[in-house]
Amino acid sequence: MQIKFEQFATASMLGSEDAPPRSNGELLFQNAWEGRAFGIAVALAKKGHYEWEDFRQELIASIAQWEASHCKDDPTWNYYQRWLLALERIAIATALLDEQELETRTSEILKQEKAEKFNSQLC
Repeated sequence: MQIKFEQFATASMLGSEDAPPRSNGELLFQNAWEGRAFGIAVALAKKGHYEWEDFRQELIASIAQWEASHCKDDPTWNYYQRWLLALERIAIATALLDEQELETRTSEILKQEKAEKFNSQLC
């Protein structure tokens, strides 16, 4: 259930070039990490770590950067990869974490996911 800030955040993006993918009006996430990245960005803005508009502008820049170096129909396009990059950039810009901490945490998460995948294949 969305509360006022979450409604504002998602509604502020409707119809714009940075609008999240939707299906039947609902946010569409292909992978669990996408939903987590979405939620983290909204929660950090809601808690006042940055302005939502600052995040949106970072997302727009991230999308533009990808579009400048890829064809429009490039199958490697992933909206939430751009979202994640925008989140990483704003987290560093607002000193929520530094680049080294981001690298360390990312590495830990990837190792954990690799181990979980390996363990699930054993069963």
